[in-house]
Order: sequence, then structure tokens, then C-alpha cells
Amino acid sequence: MKIIKIKTTKKNELVDITSKVEEIISKSSLGKGFCILYCPHTTAGIIINEGADPSVKEDILNKLSELVPESPDYKHAEGNSDSHIKSSLVGISKIIPFESGKLSLGTWQSIFFAEFDGPRNRTLETGLIKQI
Repeated sequence: MKIIKIKTTKKNELVDITSKVEEIISKSSLGKGFCILYCPHTTAGIIINEGADPSVKEDILNKLSELVPESPDYKHAEGNSDSHIKSSLVGISKIIPFESGKLSLGTWQSIFFAEFDGPRNRTLETGLIKQI
């Protein structure tokens, strides 16, 4: 298992981690397999979506904030209930195939660490499984 360290700078933010994941895969001796990404935080997650146009990230964050606004009306006393809900919606793990040391992502796809309670120092756990 390898750990990716991520420093976020905003309350809600999508950080492109594609190159960090690709680096882990390229340094492995595995030619073909699956990369498992796991976020051990209750107020963050992982998203795979378009990375070419930054407005896509903006649209995703804006819509999530519209669907799940910050509010003092939640029962959770810490004041970050919206962050927990957003994390639950986007999910905390992904499995991505790879071959010849490269992720099998679509042409426009990137992997994003989704921060919903920043800024914070975060970690992401990665594991590789060889395809037999």
C-alpha cells in the first residue's frame, strides 16, 4: 500500500491526483491489474470525471453545494454535516484498471480528491492488484 498526501486549500475543492496515482503504477513491477483508491476520511471522497476543462470541477462543486448546502439546521453538532453528506454522495473509493503501467482512463478522465471540509492535510491509500 502506498499513501498519497494531499494538502487542500479550500472548504470545497477537487484536487487532480491522476499524475500521483500514475506515478505509483509506473514504479510498480505490475504490468496489468487494478488500482484501488481509498479515502479514509468522512468528509472527503474520490471522483473520476473530466479533467480537461476546469469549469467541470466548478460545476460539480456548485451543484453539490446547491443540493447539500451548509446549514445550522443539521443535527450533527460539529457544523460540517454538509461535508459528510457530500462525501457519502461521491463515495470514498474507486477501482481503476491499468495496463502497461498506465491507468485505463477515458480520454478526458482524471482522478480527483474531493475535499468538502477543508482546508486540511489529507491522505489517500492506494493498493495495486496484479491481474492474472
